[in-house]
Amino acid sequence: MDVHGRIREILAETIREELAPDQQQLSTEDLIKALRRRGIIDDVMKELNFVTDNVDQEPPPSPKQPVCFTDRQSTLLKKTNIDPTRRYLYLQVLGGKAFLEHLQEPEPLPGQVCSTFTLCLHFRNQRFRSKPVPCACEPDFHDGFLLEVHRENLGDGTRMADSTTMLSISDPIHMVLIKTDIFGETTLVASYFLEWRSVLGSENGATNLTVELMGLALERQKTAEKERLFLVYAKQWWREYLQIRPSHNSRLVKIFAQDENGINRPVCSYVKPLRAGRLLDTPRQAARFVNVLGYERAPVIGGGGKQEQWCTLLAFLCRNKGDCEDHANLLCSLLLGYGLEAFVCVGTKAKGVPHAWVMTCGTDGTITFWESLTGHRYIHKSNNPDEPPVAEQPKPLYPYRTIGCVFNHQMFLGNCQPSDSVEICVFDLNDESKWKPMSEEAIKSVCAPGATTSLPPFPPLCASTIDASVTSNEIEMQLRLLVSEHRKDLGLTTLWEDQLSYLLSPALASYEFERTTSISAGNEEFQDAIRRAVPDGHTFKGFPIHFVYRNARRAFATCLRSPFCEEIICCRGDQVRLAVRVRVFTYPESACAVWIMFACKYRSAWSDTTTIMPAMFKGDGMWELEVFISDIWNFKRINQELAIICSKFKDGKALNGYSKKKKSV
Repeated sequence: MDVHGRIREILAETIREELAPDQQQLSTEDLIKALRRRGIIDDVMKELNFVTDNVDQEPPPSPKQPVCFTDRQSTLLKKTNIDPTRRYLYLQVLGGKAFLEHLQEPEPLPGQVCSTFTLCLHFRNQRFRSKPVPCACEPDFHDGFLLEVHRENLGDGTRMADSTTMLSISDPIHMVLIKTDIFGETTLVASYFLEWRSVLGSENGATNLTVELMGLALERQKTAEKERLFLVYAKQWWREYLQIRPSHNSRLVKIFAQDENGINRPVCSYVKPLRAGRLLDTPRQAARFVNVLGYERAPVIGGGGKQEQWCTLLAFLCRNKGDCEDHANLLCSLLLGYGLEAFVCVGTKAKGVPHAWVMTCGTDGTITFWESLTGHRYIHKSNNPDEPPVAEQPKPLYPYRTIGCVFNHQMFLGNCQPSDSVEICVFDLNDESKWKPMSEEAIKSVCAPGATTSLPPFPPLCASTIDASVTSNEIEMQLRLLVSEHRKDLGLTTLWEDQLSYLLSPALASYEFERTTSISAGNEEFQDAIRRAVPDGHTFKGFPIHFVYRNARRAFATCLRSPFCEEIICCRGDQVRLAVRVRVFTYPESACAVWIMFACKYRSAWSDTTTIMPAMFKGDGMWELEVFISDIWNFKRINQELAIICSKFKDGKALNGYSKKKKSV
């Protein structure tokens, strides 16, 4: 709007008109009044545009929302009022240098799909995400973020933070750099905690530079001293634990864990009551959300066992995948936020594989195990090893074998029972003869909020940015194209039936509802609709499958590895009609559950009625809740069986009776 030129013109005009001969100069107040009278100040305030990442973040409880400011064009422009009574910290990213692993990569052509970097920030319950930039040796980051500096309690939220208040805010700015490849896979590149208070000691900032720096040094010394004292206590606790029974040395009792920066932190610091706001309504829905986050074991260089690396919550959420410990920590935090007494359990599964899961203790003494990778829940019933051999012992349904310790944000307990087998373990956590506790005061000294400056703050969850309907349609269209191409290579034509595809939707919704609530509903209506849609003398087959990613080609390749699905996709016969339905269910942090069902109907060579037979199949990487198969016969076998029947019987009754002998998989 050429605001500088307009201001100069108005000031020059004001000086000519209002400056009296006996006056030497106009005051600042006179000039501001002239600008306000001409409407310049109002015009400038109207033209100030701030870009807020309102899709990725849930509105904080403060009256004014934090905003992200950028000088470049953005698809999301939103004018936001800046409160003049609040303090803001402006962080500008000017670029990147020395990403040497991308030294040889050519610059992407316009419109070309390439790997990208995304910078994620978290500061005092505010989260931001930069625009993706192409991966390069010097990535072109040019984003600005306006961070609101305020106290956490709402009572002080309306007052401007003074220098003392800002110095007391020890929360760093957590920066996480994520790389996304051309297939949509995310990789954690770096995690960094930026100490921002040094800006208060700059020339145009706070004047008490020396005091501010000494205060920070003293703060770091106090943090180091607290961590040193806790380490001394933890070593003493471990020695006492080993004195109880020498075999305790082989149990999985994990007091410290290394994060993505190689820093050893107490495991209790990875858990904290986390409220999901209105993004998740129930504990079981929270378990489903954690379940759909991707699972990936920490990479091991050179072999030798399981890599010890636990991610901070922000790094886990931004990456959208992690190891079993990351899932368990998040689920435990969410269950604590719902008011449950939840603990992370560390132990082993079959074949001694280390594993972590979640346990909740009911007020009636019920112990429930929550598997964070699948969302399954198991009720634990302890077997009594003193029972006579003839007594029938309940067979456990859970996959866990041993347990070494349990912990949450306030407690850490080591299993000191004679056996660490989960089957016979007694989970009376108040019985110190069975569970050796750590001092809650010692844990609080290093894990309580604000206890140390090195403790990473917990970020809030962000709403999904995925449009479920649009994404479902896109994946479905891609799968139709892939199926048609695959059948064309086999010399088969492809005819789609839209109505049959639509009828598959209730089944997919029912499957997701069952995953979330453990309640099955709507199956009767679905089966009735299918029976009506499939004419007499025809066979219907359906194959549902579930994924936690949105890559259609990858999902199609996985489906073809199932003989059930391949039989449907490659169906041959008379009047073959194909159907496919995709339903995407979105969750916070842009996590999603993708349900796909392939189906076909065709004229049966030998069938008097069409039946729908449910079955259950569990496999690695897939879950088929229902497989509908009826009358699977090949023509050669039909002819053989028919010849045998005709040689023994002369009437049609025998033939009709034989056709009711169904074959199902």
